[in-house]
Amino acid sequence: MVTDEIALDFDHAFRMAERLVEEGQVSQGALPGLREIDLVFSGMSGAESAGRWARTALPTDAGWAQARQLARQVLVAELGEWNLPLPEIDVIR
Repeated sequence: MVTDEIALDFDHAFRMAERLVEEGQVSQGALPGLREIDLVFSGMSGAESAGRWARTALPTDAGWAQARQLARQVLVAELGEWNLPLPEIDVIR
């Protein structure tokens, strides 16, 4: 997966978050964390941040670290304690 696809996939899912809350599939408490992740990715945009989107930046960049931490917090809040790595994601187009 290309790094910018991670943010694009998040953006697509984030756009559905409020509806998922309305349908009871995601708790209202997840929204602040999801909004914060969206802000992190927005702050990483622009030509001056191009290096942050290199595959090699994933393990070292502070923005990616913050997005992972926030995502883990949302998962723990939604699912309970989460000590496993995130599952593999396959995108079929």
